[in-house]
Amino acid sequence: MKKKGFIIGIISLWGICLHSTAQTVDPVLLTIDGQPVYQSEFEYIYSKNNTENAIDPKTIDEYMDLFVNFKLKVAEAEAQGIDTTAAFIKELSGYRKQLAKPYLVDNEAIDSLIEEAYQRKLKDVEMTHIAIQVPNNATASDTLAVYEKAMLAKQRVTTGIPVKKGRKTVQEPEPFEVVAKEMSDDPSVAQNGGYFGWVAPFRIVYPLENVIYTTPVGEVSDPVRSPFGYHIIKVLNVRPNPGEVLVSHIMIMTPRGDETRSAIAKQKIDSIYQCVLAGEDFAELAKKCSEDRGTAAQGGALPWFGTGQMIPEFANAAFALKEKGEVSTPVQSAFGWHIIKLHDKRPIASFDEIKDDLKRSVERDERIKVAQQAFINKLKKEYAYQAEKNNLTDFYQLASQHSIKDSIFQQEAQKLVKPLFSFADKKYSQTNFAEYLAKNPFSKQTIPECIINEKFNAYVAQELTQYEDSQLENKYTDFKNLIREYHDGILLFEISNREVWERASTDKEGITDFFAKNRENYAWDKPHYKGHIIYCKDNGTYKAARAIAKKADTDSIESYLNRRLNDSIQYVQVETGLYVEGDNPAIDKYVFKSGDFEPSEEYPYVFVSGKLLKKLPEAYTDVRGSVTADYQDFLEQAWIADLRKRHTVTIDEEVFNALKAKEETKEEQE
Repeated sequence: MKKKGFIIGIISLWGICLHSTAQTVDPVLLTIDGQPVYQSEFEYIYSKNNTENAIDPKTIDEYMDLFVNFKLKVAEAEAQGIDTTAAFIKELSGYRKQLAKPYLVDNEAIDSLIEEAYQRKLKDVEMTHIAIQVPNNATASDTLAVYEKAMLAKQRVTTGIPVKKGRKTVQEPEPFEVVAKEMSDDPSVAQNGGYFGWVAPFRIVYPLENVIYTTPVGEVSDPVRSPFGYHIIKVLNVRPNPGEVLVSHIMIMTPRGDETRSAIAKQKIDSIYQCVLAGEDFAELAKKCSEDRGTAAQGGALPWFGTGQMIPEFANAAFALKEKGEVSTPVQSAFGWHIIKLHDKRPIASFDEIKDDLKRSVERDERIKVAQQAFINKLKKEYAYQAEKNNLTDFYQLASQHSIKDSIFQQEAQKLVKPLFSFADKKYSQTNFAEYLAKNPFSKQTIPECIINEKFNAYVAQELTQYEDSQLENKYTDFKNLIREYHDGILLFEISNREVWERASTDKEGITDFFAKNRENYAWDKPHYKGHIIYCKDNGTYKAARAIAKKADTDSIESYLNRRLNDSIQYVQVETGLYVEGDNPAIDKYVFKSGDFEPSEEYPYVFVSGKLLKKLPEAYTDVRGSVTADYQDFLEQAWIADLRKRHTVTIDEEVFNALKAKEETKEEQE
């Protein structure tokens, strides 16, 4: 966080230790009705609002006066109980939750994952694999059987299985593609023999990505678990990342299993290709012929893409194109036939250019669990975490007999009372864990012991994180100041709205009286005409309107005449306002005797009704914006004067003078 870094920098500059005692490093700067306000709070707000970019920088003495006013308003808000309302508590809680997030992660671990991701992005890995699916609701024996099958597949493609041929025992590796087609549960294996193509970070689940990027070329990995099951991976090749390409394509679909229609699709794509070679416009051909309806309307245009974002056959053909404008021969994929045109290529961006994107990807990806676990491990060390894991055995036994969702499990678990873990002088028992399980019974795990371990780790992480959250104000001065800033800012807004802003907009009697006493302050440089412009459709309406204007309120002319004469025809239009010369052509002609206004054919009869105000406005509504702003200032000053009368403010001059000397030294150094 920028604010965090800034404050830590200031603290470091001034030699303040975050973990020192408050009496030593944070003296009381002032008191309001005996309640202390510490130096650190003033320093935080003063430093934040008096940067080089400040619009109206203040001296430290000037700011102290403003700071006292600010704290008095906050004290008044608290006296009125605004800080106890449900709305305030909810709003502040929401802000705190957001502000706490950067403190509840291991930023070093996240930075390491970002760097790892970028280094991996610099190279692509080509792979093939065999996937053995673990069935839903698998038991421990089911999972073990799948693992053993995956190990058998690895043995077949690496060392081979001993086979007797006559008197000899032969042991030779089998082709990976043959074993894949026989053993893999990947639905596409029949077409690709296990070939996956080139992969890049974030294009495959993180456990598999780790294996892919750490297995040497030509070697086969041990079985690795994914949500699908177990995989063995053979790395075929590694290359530098070719960057991204921008292409468009024309596609003719080939339905699976229909040889006749597939042959027709091949004829179509070949015919289109000949048209491309003959010089016909590629985009127009895509619009007319492509069966990829998502891109055809845009001339076949696709967004920029890199490794792993397209099916291998399409991606390989696209990256094989060298020159802008080059077109591929027809390429077949699992979806159909494609003709691809290259528009542009670009290399992989620098680390600084994509760091923020990588950070977002890391935070959305499974790898964030690595950073989360690193954070929990740090908390365990900091708060002297100790676990009695032997006492989980009671839960293993219960879970082997009953689902943790079962009421019998929950009833029996509530009877357990042995200690489970402790940290920071907080102790947790089996009973506490049983309560957590009752509220959080869902798990994708199927093995009882794995379920309990997963839930136990989650419970420990929850409690450590919640405890750390509760300590943030004590551990981090910058966080404490930031939360106080939001706390006081919300209160300041609410109390100011009550005492000043809302009152200024609703207190008509008060603002009218204020205007009457200060009317001379709103004198005009130019005369203003206050009134109406009445546009009439015919002479009869014009006469009627003028008669009404002499006797009645002009505001009623439009509605009265239009309603009386005809509901469907608008005989009169009225404009109302406050005008100076040059604002309106009609006013210029009839009031200021200038301009060349000519009535329209639709409303050829025009007159004005009102009064000319030569120097001063007639009412506060004539200068509403200025008067309202001034009235707010008036209310503000009166309110502050009242607050200063009703509250006792005492500034520790010794502390304040030392602070001023420190600021002067700082300014000289800068």
